[in-house]
Amino acid sequence: MPADMRKAFEFTRSLRGMVPGPHKIWLANPTLSRTIVPTGAYFQNDSTLTKAEIEIATNVANGHWGSPYANHEHEIIGERVGHLHPLRVQALIAGLPTSFDDPRQQVVYELACALTARRTIPFGLYRRAEALLGDEGIVDVTVLLGWFTMVCMTLIAFDVPADAVGLEQ
Repeated sequence: MPADMRKAFEFTRSLRGMVPGPHKIWLANPTLSRTIVPTGAYFQNDSTLTKAEIEIATNVANGHWGSPYANHEHEIIGERVGHLHPLRVQALIAGLPTSFDDPRQQVVYELACALTARRTIPFGLYRRAEALLGDEGIVDVTVLLGWFTMVCMTLIAFDVPADAVGLEQ
């Protein structure tokens, strides 16, 4: 592994504890990798969103873009880390209607669906999201959706299957 790639690899591992999924692909461009990796680390450690809220938005985005690997991995993560009911996670990925008892989770779901489908946020939805999440939380949801758009497009571009082990290039 070239020195600049090794440096990007170690940087990612220092922030995330490992070099997961698409991060291995991003190592092909070490400068870009070192630039974008802190965004993913932010959602692991510092986000205003709960793990459940992160997985709701993540699975909506992954389902929208249809990356087999991202859908497979985050179906598991949504259940194990987000503690979401399996049928809800499956609905998120499939783009089927679902609902959440927790008002914050529900507004994250509605915001994520609106942004990925129509890309329009009705004023009433915005006001509910603002009341429940604040502007900081709305920013977290929108950037998280952008992050997972990038993740999915990377995995789709490199034709990564659902059962990829190690993501070796």
